[in-house]
Amino acid sequence: MELKAYINQSVLCWLATVGEDLMPNVSPKEVFTLANDDTLLIANIASPISERNIYANANVCVSLIDVFEQRGFKLKGSAKVIDIHSELGQSYLKSIREIADESYPVKNIFEVCIESKSKIVAPSYFLFPNTTAESQIKSAMKTYHVSPRLHKR
Repeated sequence: MELKAYINQSVLCWLATVGEDLMPNVSPKEVFTLANDDTLLIANIASPISERNIYANANVCVSLIDVFEQRGFKLKGSAKVIDIHSELGQSYLKSIREIADESYPVKNIFEVCIESKSKIVAPSYFLFPNTTAESQIKSAMKTYHVSPRLHKR
C-alpha cells in the first residue's frame, strides 16, 4: 500500500519534534492530509509544544501505522508553521476542512516538506516468511478481541 492510501485510512499520525532544550516530543495528530506527494499538512488543533518545537527546530518525523496490519510509513523532513490567515494558509485550510469541519478549531497548520519516506514493517513480516497483512489482522483481532473497522476519511 502506498503513502496516500495509508494517510487516507489512518485515524492518527504521530509527529515527533525536538525543542531548544533538545528534549524530544511525540504527539498524536488526527487531522492531516497530503497537499501533494512531497507535502504533508497537519492541523494544529491543540499542540503548543509541537508548535514551539517546530519554531525552534524544523526537523520532524511523522509515523503512520495501521495497527492491525502492523505496517506503515515513516516520514522525515522539515516543518513550518503556516498562519491560516495567509494566502497559503487559506489554501491549506480548504484541504484540512475536507477532513474536519468547523468544529475543529485549527490554530495553524504544520506544513511538513517530506525529505524521505520509508516503510515501517513489524519484525514478524521478516521473521516468519508466511506472514501477510491478512494474518496480522487476524492475529490482532484474536489477541486484542477487536475487529478492524474500515475507515475512510
